Amino acid sequence: MHVSAIIAAGGRGLRFGGSKPKQLLTLAGQPILQRSVNAFLECDDIDDIVVALPAELVAEPPAYLLSASKPIEIVEGGDRRQDSVARAFTQVSTRADIVVIHDAARPLVSDDLIRRTIEAAVMSGAAIAAIRQNDTVKRGDAAGVIVETLPREEVYFAQTPQAFLADVLRDALAVRGEATDEAVLAEMAGHAVHLVEGDARNLKITSREDLAMAEHLLGGLMTTSLRIGNGYDLHRLVAGRPLLLGGVRVPFEKGLIGHSDADAVCHAVTDAILGAAGAGDIGRHFPDNDPAFKDANSLDLLRAASDIVRSAGYRIVNIDLIVIAQQPKLAPHAEAIKISLAAALGCEPDQISVKGKTNEGVDSTGAGESIAVHAVALLHGR
Repeated sequence: MHVSAIIAAGGRGLRFGGSKPKQLLTLAGQPILQRSVNAFLECDDIDDIVVALPAELVAEPPAYLLSASKPIEIVEGGDRRQDSVARAFTQVSTRADIVVIHDAARPLVSDDLIRRTIEAAVMSGAAIAAIRQNDTVKRGDAAGVIVETLPREEVYFAQTPQAFLADVLRDALAVRGEATDEAVLAEMAGHAVHLVEGDARNLKITSREDLAMAEHLLGGLMTTSLRIGNGYDLHRLVAGRPLLLGGVRVPFEKGLIGHSDADAVCHAVTDAILGAAGAGDIGRHFPDNDPAFKDANSLDLLRAASDIVRSAGYRIVNIDLIVIAQQPKLAPHAEAIKISLAAALGCEPDQISVKGKTNEGVDSTGAGESIAVHAVALLHGR
């Protein structure tokens, strides 16, 4: 069975306010959108993903969507949620038996809820996660007068994910009319939609109060699953070699020498993230006596290390780097290094800090004969 996911992230969160779409805001060290996408990347039942983004993000999508562990297609969202989903559905794999739709604004969705919704759709054709209402529910009129009391055992608050057989969703999206979700369209198309017990933690972030609540809910998780790693590397400078730092070629009359391309920044970051995940070090995975890594591109090694860390269930919160070099000056190249590293790591540049220091003329680094790098990585495990 082939299962595709659609992440609806085409809105701009006007109710939330602010200068950028709410799905790009940071929640406990990670963008809301990244958390939502990661939930589906890490679910074994999901084969591929289509993400609907605002138009301004399609040309330059976030780096974590470009280096994912599963295939991700990116489409431009529409003015309405149903338009975004319809556009995304055109890019869903033709092999898809089930399509799962999820709001990017629900970043705390659990693996269990995704799986249960898929299972229900397999059995019934259409299923949505929903929370049973426990309070007494009143229906009022425009004047604020109670018209009736609704049987609370029949009242549910709809959530996502919502899962459908591909043909059922095709029928639903062909319906002409306004709808707040695809379940409404499926009902209008004549399909029965089954309820799956939702999760109170699976809240939708529509206000700053919701964001604060999500931070609170993640608080216990974050404090018990943070991992810190240190990385260090040093290479000698020699004439006739290009100087590569973090995958960026820095103009200088000397370059670093080593078995690979000797990119000390990439090597230090690689050791830091592997160490934080308890996954060994760069020498274990990419030994310097292996001919396969002779003159290797260190950005490629960093990408491979990032995949190892991701497979172990960890995500980058931030990276802090100190590059110790008497020359050249690092400041003009710091931003390019951040962008290059972020692309390799699948995170955002603002999760990386790059600082340049001299060694005040002390030892080989201070004499301009070498460059040393210290890196600290903070990871979060789900």
